[in-house]
Order: sequence, then structure tokens, then C-alpha cells
Amino acid sequence: MTTHRVRKPYRLAVAVAVTMLLAAACGSDDDLPETDFPAPTPETESPSPDAAAPATTTTEPSIEGTTVTLITHDSFNLSYGTLEEFTAQTGVTVELLEVGDAGTLVAQAILTKDAPLGDVLFGIDNTFLQRGLDAGIFLRYESPALAGVPEDFQLDARHRVTPVDYGDVCVNYWKDAVPWEPVTLDELTFPEFADQLVVQHPETSSPGLAFLLATIAAFGDGWELYWEDLRANGVSVTAGWEDAYYGEFIAGGGARSMVVSYASSPPAEVIYADPPTDTAPTGVITESCYRQIEFAGILSGTDNEAGAQALIDFMLSETWQNDVPLNMFVYPVIESATLPPEFVEHTAVPPHPLMLDPAEIEANRDAWTERWVEIVLR
Repeated sequence: MTTHRVRKPYRLAVAVAVTMLLAAACGSDDDLPETDFPAPTPETESPSPDAAAPATTTTEPSIEGTTVTLITHDSFNLSYGTLEEFTAQTGVTVELLEVGDAGTLVAQAILTKDAPLGDVLFGIDNTFLQRGLDAGIFLRYESPALAGVPEDFQLDARHRVTPVDYGDVCVNYWKDAVPWEPVTLDELTFPEFADQLVVQHPETSSPGLAFLLATIAAFGDGWELYWEDLRANGVSVTAGWEDAYYGEFIAGGGARSMVVSYASSPPAEVIYADPPTDTAPTGVITESCYRQIEFAGILSGTDNEAGAQALIDFMLSETWQNDVPLNMFVYPVIESATLPPEFVEHTAVPPHPLMLDPAEIEANRDAWTERWVEIVLR
């Protein structure tokens, strides 16, 4: 998931040395030899049910003073003090390792699954979720804090990943530069909007892939014809979101009035406006929106599982959840979170966001993107 330009207070705090992980085979109860225990005899009395059993206590090992390495994408950002609050509560230090975009992040985690580079991965979204699950890179963990998260966000019933935030990839338009404010995907193919739309390549851009999936979810088998119409209407393609939004789109000085971006882009335009403004210059076609849910998971092979679990719990705390909107321009998933006024006033919330099943995406992604290239870039 790509975010608008924000200043990052955190920097990579760890130099990673990859070592080979030795696999240890653990036996199950079925592997134990059968043992016949003698029945009590008259000479051997059974203990009285009233007899006090010896007291036994088990103590969980303390996580205080340990470190958790959080692997995430390069759009990750939090306010200074948020991770420090986690350390104050638990005694656990968080070190960050940023690894490209969501696709690169997942690919790297799969390549290093036998010797993971960290303990927790944050930033895998529902467009790449099945790939990570199929590779077996996550441990199961059901956080108690999930009780405050709507079930619609909990896409993995086995709790190998935990939903943390969500956003909607949508077509944005510059209000003063369009003949009318469009409301449907079909309107993007009208002659009045010729040479006005810029999108991202789905093989190199997360929002680009999300918009392709939106058209597949909306048009089914007719998605190819839709893209043929977009191509005939002069759609432009860039490698990434930055090139599109701050390049060809009017917001960055370009000539095109429509761009694939986010439902949260209008509040960003207000927050970072120079000179200041109380009115967002951009609007959102809510019927074009594809929902991206970001997840976190504990990496198999972690040597600090308890600390990793504590960090997952903290991601669902109000401290973390209230901090993400103005730092990563995404929505919190817990129902008790408080949205900043800019989000309440300027963000368009799609009533019926488009989505596809993660398993369907994984099964068809390569074929879809290859066909897209044939249609749009031939």
C-alpha cells in the first residue's frame, strides 16, 4: 500500500545477518511408547481425594528487555512516541526493517522463510495474502483484541494473520478539470473523459493491481472489453503511484484530471495544501473502489514468539490504531478508534467496496496481468 509523502521519524535500527535455521523435529504424544501402569492392590492404597496435591507453579518467561524485529514496507510510518509506548508497556524494543512494497515484502519473506529476517511481518494485504498463507510463513495467533475488530476484516479463519488497517484504492478526479463529477467506472470510457485517466502498471504497483482487480470484480468476464475501451479512450500507464499522482495528474503539475489513487487522498490534499485550504480539490468515484486490508503476522522461526504476540496485540490498541490515519492515510480496523476530523470531513467511504477472494487472486494473478499487458500495452 502506498501512502502520500510524509516525514518518517524512524529509520532502520538493525543490520541483518542471515543465518541458516536448524530445523528441530518435535515428537507428538503418538510417538511415546505405551506403558502399562499397575492397578492399585490391597497393599497399595490409592491417594485420598481429600489429600492435598503438591503445589506446582509455572512462570512464563519474561519478555522485558527483549527485541522484536518488525519487517514492513517502505511506506510504513508512525508518530514518534507510538512504538516507545509499546516499549514502556512491555519492556520490548521494536527494530524496523523496511523491504520495498507489499509484493517485494511478501516475496522476501517467502525466500527467507527458513531463516526469517525478523519476528513480525506487517503490510501483507489481501491482494498477496494467499501467497503468504500458502507458503506457510506465519504462525497461528488469535489476539484477544480481535474481539473489537469486525469479522469482515478477518479473512483468515485460522488466524495466521491479523487485520490491522484498511484503505480503498479508487479513481480520484480534479473537481475543477472534469466536465462533470463522474460516479461510475463506465464514465471513464466516455469521449468527454478522453486522455484524462492515468493508472499504474499492475505488475509494478500495488494500487495498479488493485484497480485491475476492481475492474475484474465489477465486470467479470467483460473486464477485458472494458480495458480495450479505456485504451481506446487514451488511458495512460505509469510504473508506480508517485509517477502517476505527482507526475501526470494535475496535483503534481500534469495535464490529466483523473488518477488511480485512494479514498484517503482528498484529506491528504487538505492537510498538505500550500496555501492552506478547507476544501479538498479532488473527489472520489466510490463505485471504483477496491478494498485493501493490511495484515500483520508472526513469522515462523521467530525466536521471540511472546514478544511478537505482544506487538500484534499492541497493533490493535487505540494507541496504534488512532495513529495510523494521519501517518499512513489508512483506516483503523477496531471499532473504538477515533478518526481525525480531516478523515471524517473529506474522505469518501464507499458503501460497497469491490473485493475478490484472495485464493481467486492467487490462482489467476499472472494470467490476468499478462492479459492486461496484451490489451493495454500492445
